[in-house]
Amino acid sequence: MSRILYLQASPRAAQSLSIAVADAFLETYRRHHPADTVTVLNLFQNELPPFDGAVLDAKYAVLNGKPHTPEQAEAWKAVTRVASEFAGHDKFVLAAAMWNFSIPYRLKHYLDLLIQPGLTFRFSPASGYSGLVTGKPAFLALARGGEYPPGSPAAPFDFQRPYLETILGFIGFTEIHTVTVEPTLGDPERTARSLGEARAKAAEIARTF
Repeated sequence: MSRILYLQASPRAAQSLSIAVADAFLETYRRHHPADTVTVLNLFQNELPPFDGAVLDAKYAVLNGKPHTPEQAEAWKAVTRVASEFAGHDKFVLAAAMWNFSIPYRLKHYLDLLIQPGLTFRFSPASGYSGLVTGKPAFLALARGGEYPPGSPAAPFDFQRPYLETILGFIGFTEIHTVTVEPTLGDPERTARSLGEARAKAAEIARTF
């Protein structure tokens, strides 16, 4: 039995097209894996611990190989809880919109908490950086108002998909499946067609995920 963490990074709920694609993925996945469990974490409905003050000092202590002060150790517990919850799952589903060519601030906050030395990656002078979250697949359902096909004039403005795939790869993911709905603004028929294609592709991936 596998545990899935479903991260929702859109405040639009039922109106979110990225969530609609992720839901279609999970609908098919559950039919093929009825014993697996899904934990939903909506990043706009759940408060995240701040990443400043003693928490930031605690990170720099780790980076510099120094012991935590009692205050830093207590503050660092909030970060380790986020990383432990994440690493305790076997598979990952993420629904995310594009905001200003990148990702929603709540998702960036979550990733800034998650990507920590000794928790999700490590560094050694001999081998460099290596991820600690390994052997686990991820499915990304992304939506954006415009179109950013590879090689197009708009492609350099896409800091959503490249960032997410890069940062997940940094912490150890090698199996990342991405489905995109675009454009979500403009012609409703075109959007509906893109959504239908994305849902079908998501369902296909879910069968062997």
